[in-house]
Amino acid sequence: MTLECNDDAAASILLSDRVGDVVTLTLNRPDQFNALSDELLAALAEALADLAGDDSLRCLVIAGAGRAFCAGHDLRQMRGKPDETYYRALFARCGAVMLAIAAFPVPVVAKVHGVATAAGCQLVAACDLAVAAESARFAVSGINVGLFCSTPAVPLSRAVGSKLALDMLFTGRFIGAAEALAHGLVSRVAPDTGLDAAIDALTGEIAAKSPVAIRTGKAMFARQAALPLDQAYAYAAEVMARNMMAQDAGEGIDAFVGKRKPVWTGR
Repeated sequence: MTLECNDDAAASILLSDRVGDVVTLTLNRPDQFNALSDELLAALAEALADLAGDDSLRCLVIAGAGRAFCAGHDLRQMRGKPDETYYRALFARCGAVMLAIAAFPVPVVAKVHGVATAAGCQLVAACDLAVAAESARFAVSGINVGLFCSTPAVPLSRAVGSKLALDMLFTGRFIGAAEALAHGLVSRVAPDTGLDAAIDALTGEIAAKSPVAIRTGKAMFARQAALPLDQAYAYAAEVMARNMMAQDAGEGIDAFVGKRKPVWTGR
């Protein structure tokens, strides 16, 4: 699948590649460091909506072309439309894309190289998992141009906690991949030359598990995190009981007891 945009000289601004049960969406505005233009946000929203209905999908990867993962919103485009109504709609559309990632039925993995700044860092934080190259850097640098990165602050604060989030938000400083890993912004760090292999390894591990368990777990995890502790346990118990009734759960337990490899049916 290729989504095109007239605004980018008819270049394909979002590329989609499928290998087995894994789809990779690549932000493809390399000359603009994959800045999230109106058109690219629309393409992402459309792709997420289309892929959400694919029951055969096991994992989704979001990557960036060229030298960077994503440098945030397209500031030139934003300055060309100095209207508060437009800005409200823009940030609402961006938030909708982040919510679509949260609601996406299978794990979404950010594949990060170069820089991920402002809304690009937001995109990393919004993904379920993130694998970063050792040289990758992260920042919410709106403060440097007179903007507090309010919308990036939402997933960032949930990923790393308030102290580091506010440090980054108030200063605009970059953190490296090691610090991002230590604080939970990314889940794995790979050598720059091994990023592709690390993504393949992670998505391969996920794709090898029961699709019922993975889809159940993604939906459950997000919901329980928003509940008080007692309600979270009650909800988790209900979900786990339903999960136990799935064919895959029975097959997995039988395979474990029988010391054989399970054969998942997806039911």
